[in-house]
Amino acid sequence: QVHMVESGGGLVQAGSSLRLSCVPSEPSLSGHVTGWFCQAPGKEREFVAAIRWSNGITYYGDSVKGRFAISMDSAKNTVWLQMNSREPEDTVVYNCAVLAYFTHLAIAIPDPYEHWGQGTQVTVSS
Repeated sequence: QVHMVESGGGLVQAGSSLRLSCVPSEPSLSGHVTGWFCQAPGKEREFVAAIRWSNGITYYGDSVKGRFAISMDSAKNTVWLQMNSREPEDTVVYNCAVLAYFTHLAIAIPDPYEHWGQGTQVTVSS
């Protein structure tokens, strides 16, 4: 099955920055939107950011707006998530996925997204 592949996570210190990448396992994968979500142990997935492939318009969750930046490189078929000014937190898994049909109602919820990757773990130490 075609899926997304996330990388770039790891253990970092508070206040540092980190950039995650999202690449499809096969170049045939396509859609309207690529979104990033995060999930802490025992909690539901939370919307982080998304970008529309056709025009590059970006969307952010309220909790990360102004600190994170999503971008894409069409030539490399890669979507990045730049995370700045991280605060201490337990390990959180970041996943990316594809939304086939763009609507404002769907962009910030995980259910309509497809081709989820296995995620990359991020831990911010104090």
